[in-house]
Amino acid sequence: MTESSFDAHHPPARDLLDDCVHCGFCLPTCPTYQLWGEEMDSPRGRIYLMDLAERGEIELQGAFTEHIDACLGCMACVTSCPSGVQYDRLLEATRPQIERNVPRTRSDRLFRNGIFALFPYRRRLRAAAVLGLAYQKLGLARLAERVLPPRLRATQALMPPVRLRTAFATLPRRVRPDGEVRRRVAMLSGCVQDVFFHEVNEATQRVLAAEGCEVLTPREQGCCGALGLHAGREEHAVVHAKRTIETFERLPVDDVVVNVAGCGSSMKEYVHLLADDPDWAERARAFSAKVRDVSEVLAALEPRAPRHPVEARVAYHDACHLGHAQGVRDEPRTVLCTIPGLEIADLPEAELCCGSAGIYNMVQPEPAAELGERKARNIRSVSPDLLVTANPGCLLQIGRYLGDDIRMLHPVQLLDASIRGERLP
Repeated sequence: MTESSFDAHHPPARDLLDDCVHCGFCLPTCPTYQLWGEEMDSPRGRIYLMDLAERGEIELQGAFTEHIDACLGCMACVTSCPSGVQYDRLLEATRPQIERNVPRTRSDRLFRNGIFALFPYRRRLRAAAVLGLAYQKLGLARLAERVLPPRLRATQALMPPVRLRTAFATLPRRVRPDGEVRRRVAMLSGCVQDVFFHEVNEATQRVLAAEGCEVLTPREQGCCGALGLHAGREEHAVVHAKRTIETFERLPVDDVVVNVAGCGSSMKEYVHLLADDPDWAERARAFSAKVRDVSEVLAALEPRAPRHPVEARVAYHDACHLGHAQGVRDEPRTVLCTIPGLEIADLPEAELCCGSAGIYNMVQPEPAAELGERKARNIRSVSPDLLVTANPGCLLQIGRYLGDDIRMLHPVQLLDASIRGERLP
C-alpha cells in the first residue's frame, strides 16, 4: 500500500473523505469556483485532491498547496451539501499539514509571519495604530498604491480610519443592569475588534446590560486563536485556545458572548481542536458549550428595553463564519426586527463570501478583490441606507469596495442606537 503524503498528526480522516459523493451541489456556492470555473478550485475538487494525497498518489507541494491555499474557508459548501460532508473538518486538518510539510518562499513566509506577529496582540496593534494615524495624516496611501507589491497594497487599503482615543480605551470589567439580572455573561473583547472597533464592544456591553445581563469582561484576556486555526497554524491556535479557556472558565457565567463571527466560530471548535488532549478535552467541551454569538443571547431573551424607531432600509450581510460555520442566520434578523421602522433587505448571492476570510484578503489579494467588488455590487443593487454585518473583517473588506456611499455598522450598534434613542454612529 502506498504511504500517505500526509504526516501522522491529525490527517484528513478517511471516513470524512468518503462522505463526498461529488454531486456538485456545492459548486454554485463556492466563491473560487464561481470566479474561475476550475474543478480543482471547488470543494469536491479539493476533496478529490485530499483523497489522492491521503492515498499517497500526489505530493503536497505544488498544485495541491496552490488549490488549498486558494480556498477561502467560507464553509458555504457545508451549508449547501445534501450529504452532510464536513468540509470544515477536512480543511482544518489539511491546512496544518501544508504549514508543517510544505516549504514556502521566503517572501511568503515573512509576510505570513508578520501577520501573526501583529494581529493577535492588542499592544502591538495599538502601536501600529499610532503609526497608522501618522500614515493617514501624511497622505501616504496614494503613494503606496503605486509602489507597494499587491499583498502590502491590499493590507494598507484595508486599514480603517484610526482614532487613538478608542484604540487605547479600555472596557469596564463589570457592567450591571438596572433591575433584575436575567443572565450573567462574559464577553470576548477580541484583538482587532477591541483596537479598531472598540465602539462595537462598548455597544455590546450596553445592549446586554439594557436587556438584563450582567457583563464580565476580563482584562487579562488575549487572542482566541481564530486566525491561526483558520490558516493552519495549529500550534498557535492551541496555545491561544488554552489561554482563552483558562481566562474564562473560572468566571461564574451562563454564556461566553462573542460579537466577532470568526472568533465565535473558532471558540465553538475548541472541542475538536483539543479533543485528543487528555488534560484539556473536557475543559474545551465545557467551554465551547457556553460560547454564544451576541445575537443568539439577545434573540433568546424577551426584549425588555424600549426601542426607538429607526426609519432605514438595511442590507444584512451574513458573515460566513456566522451563517455557514455557526449556522446562526435567523437570530441576527430576529434581533433587528425588534427595532421599529427598520426594513431588512436580503442580498443577492448572499451565500458568496465577500473575500475577507481571515487573512485571505491579504495573502490572496486578487481573488479577494474580485469578490469584494462583486459583494459591493450586490449591496448597491438593493439600494440600502446602511449595511449591517457581524464581523470586523467583513466591515473592512466590504468598506474598501463600497466606499463612503453607504454607512456600515455591526448589528449591535444599530440596536444600541435604537435603545438609547440616539442618532446612528
